[in-house]
Amino acid sequence: MAVITGGGSGVGAAAAQALDSRGWITVICGRRLEPLQEASAQMQNPNLSLALDISKPTAVEELFSSTVEAFSRVDLLFNNAGIGAAPVPIEELPVDAWRDVVDINLTGTWLCSRAAFDCMKRQKPAGGRIINNGSVSAQTPRPFSSPYTATKHAITGLTKALSLEGREHGITVGQIDIGNALTPLTNQMTHGVLQADGSIREESTMNVSNVADAVVLLAELPPDVNVPQMTIMANEMPLIGRG
Repeated sequence: MAVITGGGSGVGAAAAQALDSRGWITVICGRRLEPLQEASAQMQNPNLSLALDISKPTAVEELFSSTVEAFSRVDLLFNNAGIGAAPVPIEELPVDAWRDVVDINLTGTWLCSRAAFDCMKRQKPAGGRIINNGSVSAQTPRPFSSPYTATKHAITGLTKALSLEGREHGITVGQIDIGNALTPLTNQMTHGVLQADGSIREESTMNVSNVADAVVLLAELPPDVNVPQMTIMANEMPLIGRG
């Protein structure tokens, strides 16, 4: 069974539906109940929807205790939940906005991974898989994106550290870096977004279902196989090379 954070829309909902189509039991969580219920209604297999904030330790404890109570174990965690901040110069960004991004993107991912490790170590048979949602922005940032870029860069370090720590327990930890999947949050790319040279240009996007298929591929690898870091991107987005 799989736990997906940020599962009410976008990449999270698409991944949950793709896993469901392959017969997975799913638990999706997010901060708003209505999108979660809408996503859950599209699924065929047993599932659970929980409205909670993964930046809160007590909420994460509730997420995993409810999951184990309902379905006995955790085989997969997709750490997908994430937010960005307003694209403004660093001196104009409120400290609270920085903290909000760090709390969700980094601390929330760490808290969920911590809880998943605890479940995966104690369940029988032991083990499982964690997939962290990184971003191409970690290595190639957009202008005025210091909170998002910093947290996604940190996710790469967290993935590597947890991959090493999980080996002796049969816990496999990898990462998927996504570039320009078309979701409600990235729809503005089709109208024009700020580039490093100060211009505004449209950017190519890809169907979010392609990302969901990649998540399923990672999720269903044999337990002795890991993809430490995968990049999936719209082929014509301005990421590789100049111009």
